[in-house]
Amino acid sequence: MSGVAGRKYLITGGASLIGSHLTRALLDAGAAEVVLYDNLSLGSGAVVEALQRDDRVRAVRGDVLRLPSLMDAMAGVDGVFALAAYLTLPLAADPPLGVEVNVMGALNILEAARLLGGRKVVFASSIAVYGGEVHDEVTEATPFRSNDVSAAFAAYASSKLLGESMGRLYAQKHGVPFCAVRFSTVYGENQHGRGVNALYILEALQAVRDGRAPTIRGSGAEAHDYLYAGDAAAGCVAAMERGAPGEAYNLASGRSTSVNEIVAMVLEEYGSPLRPEHVADTRRARSTEHDRLLISPAKAREALGWEAVVAVRDGVRRLRRWLDGLPDAPGRA
Repeated sequence: MSGVAGRKYLITGGASLIGSHLTRALLDAGAAEVVLYDNLSLGSGAVVEALQRDDRVRAVRGDVLRLPSLMDAMAGVDGVFALAAYLTLPLAADPPLGVEVNVMGALNILEAARLLGGRKVVFASSIAVYGGEVHDEVTEATPFRSNDVSAAFAAYASSKLLGESMGRLYAQKHGVPFCAVRFSTVYGENQHGRGVNALYILEALQAVRDGRAPTIRGSGAEAHDYLYAGDAAAGCVAAMERGAPGEAYNLASGRSTSVNEIVAMVLEEYGSPLRPEHVADTRRARSTEHDRLLISPAKAREALGWEAVVAVRDGVRRLRRWLDGLPDAPGRA
């Protein structure tokens, strides 16, 4: 029997892409209750509505910046998944609020867990914490380097590093059971437009579906590690069950896929004869750019018993079916 069965969980930022998949993963594992805590400033009300069709799901309109309401929502749960955050693009659009949510929001979750006691916290971090230091295989010991990445990306990465550091501090000083999961580029059903690198998939799908040539910024050789949201959710559950206090785990596929390959998959998925159009990349808010990215998931595999199972091509197909409104698409209510 799963260690999740019969337990209650809180997901901050529960109306998000990962939050929706995590909710379903917890329910499938037998969770007694899942509380979605979200102010819906970035999350989707439609996602919450669909998830609440299961009577084990309860939605709470709340903000991680408000400690009293956060503590009220956390009362009675066994564990907390701290997903609420501003990604690179929204943080670049509103730096003061983005930094406050990512830093003070994370601190409030830890403080609530300390005051209430007995709540394990799984913190959603990112492989952004490695910055530009991604030339060779990236492990959890790889250091952060920010001098050759965009300011917005470095600010986001720094906020996640600080969240992880505060979590380790609370684990050491107050005994709060805390661990972090570092996501690579997550995509899947309920995809939003806030992920810098996941946008490559979403934009290509939307263009080809509408009969337009997909646009590729630059040469298209830029590579990323694409992680299906269902796999990301499974990794979160594994971290809740088996993650060690103060530890961080890469949740990544371990495979490098270029933007050119993504666009080719999309064109093949639609059986389209269109050819991509290459344009200059003028974005200021963007992540690191390399033609090969190897993020090692070995620690998560060995310590958590987790590994990604959905290949990128299959994940693109699932996302396409969801975008096209096909009734049998995974994740569609």
